[in-house]
Order: sequence, then C-alpha cells, then structure tokens
Amino acid sequence: MTTSLEEALNTVSQLPPEQQAMLVEIIKNRLIESRRKEIAEDAKESIATFQQGKLRPQSAETVISQLQKALEENP
Repeated sequence: MTTSLEEALNTVSQLPPEQQAMLVEIIKNRLIESRRKEIAEDAKESIATFQQGKLRPQSAETVISQLQKALEENP
C-alpha cells in the first residue's frame, strides 16, 4: 500500500502536538543516519581508490580550490 504525502500529512495532523514533535525528531534522526551511511560508503570507496593508487597526492590548497569550484558549479 502506497501512501501519498498528502495522506501522510493528514494522518500526522490528527496526532496530538507532542506526538507530531516526536515524529519530526524520529524522521530527522533517520535522515541523519541515512546521510551518515552514505558518507561512510563514499569514504570506503575513496579509501579503496586511494589504496589502489588511482589518486595522486595533492596539496590542501589544491583540494580546497577544486572543492570550492565544484560547489560553485553545483549549488
């Protein structure tokens, strides 16, 4: 059974304010945990790539510059 966002919001609006606040915290914590897992997986892949010798050493300034450029291109 698929629940639409509107149906979910209607269901949540029927909860008491305290339970709505608890639900917000639960969802927030799940999103944080999901992002942590994503970051950990990215880190594992990056370490494996580095250990395979596919990355070359770079100065911190170069890496920061490249990161800033990437962030500007993809806001």
